[in-house]
Amino acid sequence: MSKTLYVGNLPWATTDKDLAEFFSSSTEVLASRVIIDRATGRSKGFGFVEVPDEAAAQVIADMNGKELGGREIIVNEAKPLNTTS
Repeated sequence: MSKTLYVGNLPWATTDKDLAEFFSSSTEVLASRVIIDRATGRSKGFGFVEVPDEAAAQVIADMNGKELGGREIIVNEAKPLNTTS
């Protein structure tokens, strides 16, 4: 099982690979993706990292507030997409 973590306040130049490498110092990264604006092709400043379920709480504690590219990132458990509206 795995958990998806939301990562906010990313520097605009952050790539999927950068995100995976940054989080790999804390845990095994199963997947990573930076969300890109379709109209501009630029990062929206947030992304997601998939980590082993048992490591998620520790990764959040370790990585929330850390600096990446001069910005203090926000890390928490991703909320499920609300498809009922």
